[in-house]
Amino acid sequence: MDAESMPALSVPDPWTAETLSRSRGSGELRLRRPASGTALDTGADAASGGDGVLVEVRVERCTAGRLREAYPVGAHDVEIRVAEGTSPALLTEVLAVLVGAIRVADPRCRRAVFAAPVDRPDMVAAAQAAGFRYVLDVDVPGAELSLLVAEPEWVTCVGMDLDRVPGA
Repeated sequence: MDAESMPALSVPDPWTAETLSRSRGSGELRLRRPASGTALDTGADAASGGDGVLVEVRVERCTAGRLREAYPVGAHDVEIRVAEGTSPALLTEVLAVLVGAIRVADPRCRRAVFAAPVDRPDMVAAAQAAGFRYVLDVDVPGAELSLLVAEPEWVTCVGMDLDRVPGA
């Protein structure tokens, strides 16, 4: 399956996004948020100071990336990868911002996927706080990952009347 083109993402204020690189199926971005004076603005995960918070992320069509054979990927599924060392609180904020941006840029995206190392329950909890739900653990070359997904309501809203045949 060829990867669908990855659309450019526009993040909401107060965030800004600078494109570092872009290919057909992926993009690397530097997200920036002005300093807010909170604990999110300090620590090893964010370059801070006068610039506020900086964090680098990669968004990639799952059909083009490391997860392409890990589960039954959809053509519009997108994996979000956030820079190593990002604190759980900042990870939650960045994931929420990116899910919103992905949904606006590609309304056909069924799943935003975040893959946390299985030995990092703090990252799983951070993703869950951003609206992701745990799905399963998978092995990919070089890593064992817990997959979490954020799905729009049109995907999760399913009629539960199992006795009714559609169109009958």
